[in-house]
Amino acid sequence: MAEDEQSGTEPRSFLTCVTEVARLLGVGDVAVEPKDRHARHLAHAVRKPLLERGSLPEEWFAPLMAAAVYDPDPSFCRWFVEPAVYAFGRRRVMAALVDYLRAGTDAERAGAVRAWYSAHVPLRADRSPAYGPGGVRNPALDEVQDIKVAWLEASMRVFAEFTDLKMRHRVLLYLPTSRAAYPPPLHKLLESTIASARAHPDLHIRHWAAAADREGV
Repeated sequence: MAEDEQSGTEPRSFLTCVTEVARLLGVGDVAVEPKDRHARHLAHAVRKPLLERGSLPEEWFAPLMAAAVYDPDPSFCRWFVEPAVYAFGRRRVMAALVDYLRAGTDAERAGAVRAWYSAHVPLRADRSPAYGPGGVRNPALDEVQDIKVAWLEASMRVFAEFTDLKMRHRVLLYLPTSRAAYPPPLHKLLESTIASARAHPDLHIRHWAAAADREGV
């Protein structure tokens, strides 16, 4: 599927994604703004209501993740990621981002990388009533060790398969340079990634490989 192309529907954008979240919340449209600011104003309008809800319906998960991935600002995409983590669990949110990284459009892969940082948001019982009744939370909701391994693998495969320099820079952001961060089944793929980065003409990518070499990978 080509970037921002959806069969039979309006091309997906941050504005269309956040408008859907606002519709689900029943948030009235904000004052009309230029297109580049309208989406941000809508996002601001839904931020507080999302965190104030004790639970979120199942059908809201996909629209929240789409809004997070299509938000072009890595600082503000947390407005959608955080309530999803509280309501649906860190595990499910991170797994969805791995899926976007594996099979999304170029825009969705880039958005998944932006949102990955926010998916690590610390959780506090006093931050959202969706934390859990009586301040108790099922730890299985936030068990993510295997999901983080899946992210590492998907990132290295994207690095290997894509020639786009920006995409390669993005996935390197969350690829540790220490071998200890990778389980043994990923070591062969890691070695291939480092070898490719070591020979790459881009200085930033070679610097990542050099850091890995210094750490004895």
